[in-house]
Amino acid sequence: MANAADAIIDRRRLRRKLTFWRAFTLLLIALALISLYFFNAGSDGFSGKSAPHIAKVRVEGTIFENDELLKRLKDVEDSAAVKGVILSVDSPGGTTAGGEAIYEAVRKLALKKPVVAQVGTLAASAGYMIASASDHIVARQSSIIGSIGVLFQYPDISELLTKIGVKVETIKSSPLKAEPNFFNPASDEAKAMIHRMIIDSYDWFVGLVQERRKFTHEQALALADGSVFTGRQAVANKLIDELGGEDKAIAWLKTKGIDAKLPVVEWKPVEKSSLGMFFSHSALKMLTRYLGLPEESAGVLRELTGDRMFLDGLVSVWHVDGKPVGAQ
Repeated sequence: MANAADAIIDRRRLRRKLTFWRAFTLLLIALALISLYFFNAGSDGFSGKSAPHIAKVRVEGTIFENDELLKRLKDVEDSAAVKGVILSVDSPGGTTAGGEAIYEAVRKLALKKPVVAQVGTLAASAGYMIASASDHIVARQSSIIGSIGVLFQYPDISELLTKIGVKVETIKSSPLKAEPNFFNPASDEAKAMIHRMIIDSYDWFVGLVQERRKFTHEQALALADGSVFTGRQAVANKLIDELGGEDKAIAWLKTKGIDAKLPVVEWKPVEKSSLGMFFSHSALKMLTRYLGLPEESAGVLRELTGDRMFLDGLVSVWHVDGKPVGAQ
């Protein structure tokens, strides 16, 4: 009996020791992750933002009302260390309201510091709207520029519902309430309403281009038929000012009194904490295991849930349907 009691006491001691070391190990891991986060986050001193420099801000991908980007532009505007700004644009466009918000933020910034837009592959629709907010636009010879216009898209699944035997009944206060919708073909009145809204936004967009590029109204309208242009064509049509890359952007800033030898420091988006990213990744892995999927599927889930956006309402975005020229 004594041996059995001693064995139980020993097991309890061993369990307590294991618990202690497990907790200690978890604490070390947590401290390491927190330290990694602060190391990655850095400070103005390490990032070079405290010394005089040229700030580089990227506007990439689909455009929407991006609070983080708007705050970053405001921080660049308020920074005494920023002497000039390179706006790196590579976007097919996005929501009209999103483009408007970023356009206005760039214009406020340009009132305090010289801003030059440097286009990469693409500055179309709302992407071009944002580039035009700068005081000088530089693009590659093969960059894609333009697609000035506005569109509104909605699906009509009424025929599909009919085929599967589903009928949607709607009771509303007036004929144009919630029109157009997914469940019925749009009426002529609904289409006319949306068309009036599109034309109003289009006129506003054309007015911006006319003002920023110093066109007559007729010149702006001639280029605002939705066409896209190469950089070479765009400079000939005065949609941009110059062909080239970042070196040309810096050379233009020099004409505004900015020292061309200043370092170019990219103001990057604020990243999620390393700790949050760690647990988010772990949660996705747990979900894939729960669903009986291989762990490699976590990357696919992240792509589907975190990096996709459905554009609703008025949009200014360049679409390519992939059809060859002449296809019907």
